[in-house]
Amino acid sequence: MATLTATRHSTISPWRSTAQRGVVLGLVVLFIALVGLVGAFAKKDLVYEVISVGQFLLLISGFIGGYITGQRSEHLGIAARVLHGTMVAVISGVIVALFLLLATTVDFRDILVNSNRDLFAVLQFKQEAPLSGAIVLVVVFAVTGLAGSLLSLPPQRWRAPIMTGLLVVLLIGLLADLLDVLLVSGPFKPLAEFLFPRKGISVPGALALFVVSAIVSTIWPFFGQVTTPARKWINSPGRKPVKFTLIVAVLVPLIIVLPWVLQLYLSDVMTNVGIYILMGLGLNIVVGFAGLLDLGYVAFFAIGAYVMGLLTSPDSSLALSLTFWEALPISMVVAGTFGVLLGIPVLRMRGDYLAIVTLGFGEIIRILATSEVLLPVIGGPQGILGIPKPALFGLVFKDAQYIFYIVVVCALIALYVSWRLSDSRIGRAWVAIREDEDVAEAMGINLVSYKLLAFAIGATFSGMAGGIFAAKLGSIFPHSFNLLISINVLSLIIVGGMGSLPGVFIGALVLVGLPELLREFAEYRLLMYGAALVGMMLIKPEGFVPAQQRKRELAQEDVFPEELEEISAPAVAEEVAS
Repeated sequence: MATLTATRHSTISPWRSTAQRGVVLGLVVLFIALVGLVGAFAKKDLVYEVISVGQFLLLISGFIGGYITGQRSEHLGIAARVLHGTMVAVISGVIVALFLLLATTVDFRDILVNSNRDLFAVLQFKQEAPLSGAIVLVVVFAVTGLAGSLLSLPPQRWRAPIMTGLLVVLLIGLLADLLDVLLVSGPFKPLAEFLFPRKGISVPGALALFVVSAIVSTIWPFFGQVTTPARKWINSPGRKPVKFTLIVAVLVPLIIVLPWVLQLYLSDVMTNVGIYILMGLGLNIVVGFAGLLDLGYVAFFAIGAYVMGLLTSPDSSLALSLTFWEALPISMVVAGTFGVLLGIPVLRMRGDYLAIVTLGFGEIIRILATSEVLLPVIGGPQGILGIPKPALFGLVFKDAQYIFYIVVVCALIALYVSWRLSDSRIGRAWVAIREDEDVAEAMGINLVSYKLLAFAIGATFSGMAGGIFAAKLGSIFPHSFNLLISINVLSLIIVGGMGSLPGVFIGALVLVGLPELLREFAEYRLLMYGAALVGMMLIKPEGFVPAQQRKRELAQEDVFPEELEEISAPAVAEEVAS
């Protein structure tokens, strides 16, 4: 295997590979600049009066080029790795510099709208002459490429603290405005004044964040070693009551105080994340456990919301005026019933065909909600208004800080049900169906009943989320239930890890919570969202937290090539002869 790797590298010229990477990186940087990202983000300081987010996009491009080249050139010497990594960044910088010189001479604004003075000011790094700006641009790319290639040389345990520090500074810088508002009015006001003097992070604040993050990343493995005996004791047989008591003792106070610490806006964000977690746990049963690709999942979310509106709103056509607690179970049952009705005609479909049919079902529900046919019942485009807020013992859940508790309780119930199902006979049957339906049927698994059960449970969780969503907003409209919701829920379970329960939570935080916090970049939100998904699929296709079975499969894939090296042809011949 090592011989094959060496032969492959010898057939490809290192300089040719370096030139290809440099050209591709340069074109990527030009694309980022010409879609307006660099110019728009140049108005936001990452580190106050030192670097803007737009300039950071340029710098990180050269850094990533140098780092990746250094990582993929391990067959070369240290000096050659550094040289090739630097040259990748230089080539990309030259491409961007040539565009800068050409664009300042020829007016491209009729074709490239974002090719304007704001963009040129960022690319020139505030140099007056375009030529001097182009030279500075190439030098900056060379320096960042050199830094990236140098960082690729040390072992992972030395690289991790540096990368962690840079990521923390980037994240805090992007959220600087929001964090400043949250911290300045409380006991953390001195910290806010130190970190955020005006716009972006202060230089001392950035250095402090980098150092603290790097130190924490360094000592974290040692902390894990120190706590290993305690964790083994907690996880030992007979200690489940103690473990459960500790978890409850930590989580319950944290959940109680969290919405009041986060304040109204962040509580609203976390409530939205919780609603997507509910839907993600349901779709994870359908797609992650049973392997049934469902692109019309938003239909059950809409059904749950409309049932909640019809049963509780005094302005609805039914005018039953039920309470939230009376209507929520009915919303779940109705959504689960529609899940079974959808499952019946698609029982024999698989893969793409199943996805197309479920996609059509979701669109049918959306079109019916906007049509004149159901206008007297559900209000058509005008929707349903006047949905009352939940109330319990005289306490009205009037805003997100209160509804957060309802979402948490429902998410914990859904998590418990999913966890119990995952290791049960039903869960193992779903996994068998996901891996191979024909073999599962030959083993005696009733495909009809288990598929319908998966659709029903997944739809029930989605109906629960829809009912909470309707009560949270107080009104519902058809445009709130478009295809993008199904895509978001499917994406979060793929990013988190198919079939992984912790992965649903991680995926929701990354794909729902983080974009909500970055709404100031709303114009480029979907662009960054798509780029993040593509990068995730290329770098970590199994998800952030893959399921245990998937982990074992990946471990076997890693060991398999090494085992092949040991089973050589002479060894096999000798074994046969003996």
